[in-house]
Amino acid sequence: MPMSGLSASELLRIDPARETDRVARAVRDLVFTQFRKKGAIIGVSGGIDSSVVAAICARALGEDRVVALFMPESESSSESLRLGRLLTESLGIRSVLESITPILEGAGCYRRRDDAIRTVVPEYGEGYKCKITLPDLLIEDRYAVFSIVVQAPSGETRKVRLSLEAYLGIIAASNFKQRTRKMIEYYYADTLNCAVAGTPNRLEFDLGFFVKGGDGAADFKPIAHLYKSQVYQLAEYLNIPAEIQLRAPTTDTYSLAQSQEEFYFAMPLEQMDVCLYAKDHQMQPAEVAPLLDLTETQVRRVFASIEAKRRNARYLHMAPVIFSNDCAEKDGGVCRHGLE
Repeated sequence: MPMSGLSASELLRIDPARETDRVARAVRDLVFTQFRKKGAIIGVSGGIDSSVVAAICARALGEDRVVALFMPESESSSESLRLGRLLTESLGIRSVLESITPILEGAGCYRRRDDAIRTVVPEYGEGYKCKITLPDLLIEDRYAVFSIVVQAPSGETRKVRLSLEAYLGIIAASNFKQRTRKMIEYYYADTLNCAVAGTPNRLEFDLGFFVKGGDGAADFKPIAHLYKSQVYQLAEYLNIPAEIQLRAPTTDTYSLAQSQEEFYFAMPLEQMDVCLYAKDHQMQPAEVAPLLDLTETQVRRVFASIEAKRRNARYLHMAPVIFSNDCAEKDGGVCRHGLE
């Protein structure tokens, strides 16, 4: 495909009607014919990705064969539940509300996380809020080291660089949230003889913005091939409520409001979209920079970040490794069966 003369938005333009029909046909075949299931279960967050997946599944399988799960916890934004309900009402699909707070408390999610935070912020405790952030990739040319932003009950905030131990402890504890939600999804899938629909877009799937065994687990992932801006194109075509289309992407994982850019991508998603597309299509930094009003140095920095994230994501994508005598001579007894 010739790239010269195209704007950033034109690079990622698709035919949303045709793409929706294509994906819906594939979903129908997967669920009814290959999986031999009665419908789909979807964890709905009030965000654009889960909304589009729910709409596609409703179109593919029928509104009465799709169940949306709302799975808030004590630190979830109330907007997530409100917008999730707005979506299910607009689609006419069933929904179930399951608070996961008791499970998280029983597993020690909050306690373990707070213990990790206190290794760098000793006073962190009751009434405090937090989020973790990365430096802006376009401004700072340095190692991407996470920091934690804490807000005291008085409203005072401070930012502290995380040690590796603290970072790993916070992430490990926070991942209880995604893994608990997936456990609930598969409970309903087993009960109703349904398949679980995953909601990652291409940025998240390709660059590893998911939890292995958590939101990374699903029976099918209908938008994992679509860049974020392409998901928005489908959302407009599918008449997803305007409030959801206008909502900024959020992790909704920490007690302080946190964007996906702060937590993982370290740059605006619209620009990361174009840079990932350019990387996939062997475009040079000199071609990409004017499209995004960036310097070639900034684009090279983004390309390097993409490569680093893909290296880290390789483990997340790997299926369980099987050891077999059949593979003994070929690869030391290890059979590798591709991606999840």
